[in-house]
Amino acid sequence: MGRPRATDTNTIPGFAALSFGLAISCCFTSGFSFVPSTSGGRVQPRTAGAAAGRHTTAAARRALTGTNMVATEPAAGLLKTVTVDLEDRSYPIYIGEGILDSGDLLRRHVTSKKALVITNDKVGPLYLDKTVKILEAGGVEVETVVLPDGEEFKSLEVLTKILDKALSARLDRKTTFVALGGGVIGDMVGFAAAIYQRGVKFVQVPTTLMAMVDSAVGGKTAVNHPLGKNMIGAFYQPQAVLADMGTLKSLPDRELASGIAEVVKYGLIKDSEFFRWQEGCMENMAARDAGVLAEAVERSCINKANVVAADEKEAGLRATLNLGHTFGHAIETGLGYGKLLHGEAVAIGMHMAADMSCRMGWVDQELVDRSVALMQKAGLPVELPKGGGMDMDKFLNAMAVDKKVADGELRLILLKGDLGGCVMTGEFDEAAMRATIQDFCDRQ
Repeated sequence: MGRPRATDTNTIPGFAALSFGLAISCCFTSGFSFVPSTSGGRVQPRTAGAAAGRHTTAAARRALTGTNMVATEPAAGLLKTVTVDLEDRSYPIYIGEGILDSGDLLRRHVTSKKALVITNDKVGPLYLDKTVKILEAGGVEVETVVLPDGEEFKSLEVLTKILDKALSARLDRKTTFVALGGGVIGDMVGFAAAIYQRGVKFVQVPTTLMAMVDSAVGGKTAVNHPLGKNMIGAFYQPQAVLADMGTLKSLPDRELASGIAEVVKYGLIKDSEFFRWQEGCMENMAARDAGVLAEAVERSCINKANVVAADEKEAGLRATLNLGHTFGHAIETGLGYGKLLHGEAVAIGMHMAADMSCRMGWVDQELVDRSVALMQKAGLPVELPKGGGMDMDKFLNAMAVDKKVADGELRLILLKGDLGGCVMTGEFDEAAMRATIQDFCDRQ
């Protein structure tokens, strides 16, 4: 099976930590892009300053990047594309500003005569009319559904509203569903597309950083159950992911930080150079530097696409993307869905996983401290909320129904070895796990 590729890089081999040679300094204002080396084996960084006077024409850019270049250029400049390589189910992730304003890519991937656009009551007022007009301009008949916003509405009951609309509008199997919103919308629309008439096409249009770097990529779709998060779902890949960086301008600070948690995760589990780059750039990222955010999204998508291409159905490797999620999902379930954003719970969960790893001697305290400092720079919580009422029983009960439990054995994603190393294992020190949980609960 192939590997993911970016249109302005060589194909990335393997699924080990990517050797992009990222600069640690963040003294630039618009990030840096990557160009293939003449040796063909490593991607070299190109600074924004060096880029300013080079490759400014479409022809020059096509000559630079070779046959994988996508010629479409949104309003703000060159579009970047990462391919999730799943053979006949491969699909592109487009990253750039102005994608929704142009509309070309959305029309390209909605090839049906009818479409159902699903969004929420926060994103809808910002982008729904624009999306509908783009599709209608291409001759597509459009139906819409606006759902309430929030993790607490990621349920079978709310999912039924999507199916009710599709059935009442007599949408057939040729229809394309369009997920316009963050991770909750993407997960629900993907699951609805997977089960409606045994499967219809869908396109992801993520409008949050969390969705762009994680939930919109890889085909995991689900709704929550009162006993556990994302327990009812399916693996179902989209036709395309359209990440318009312009939508992040309307994203609340808390939502932006929530997405950064997943960016930090990639550095911790497999891409040490990316982690070090973040240490130098986090203030810029949190301050919404457009170039830094674009680089973070592209690098995160390449990391995730690499893993998905190697292990689509989470048989082993892909589970490592869940660092912090076992603890984090327990926190979301225990506190009640919606009390914390997903990325906030994951950030606390990653701190807990790092703490437990350190207790077992698998990593040193310095790595724990660096990860905590980086998340705090992003404005993320790293401790349980005061007065939250989490206790040992709430953690253990929620973790017992975690999707990584196999034959009754709890398996955790833990850090091990140098920065960028992690394992999924059921062979851990239960006393260390309980000590970590108890210490975090005691600090509430």
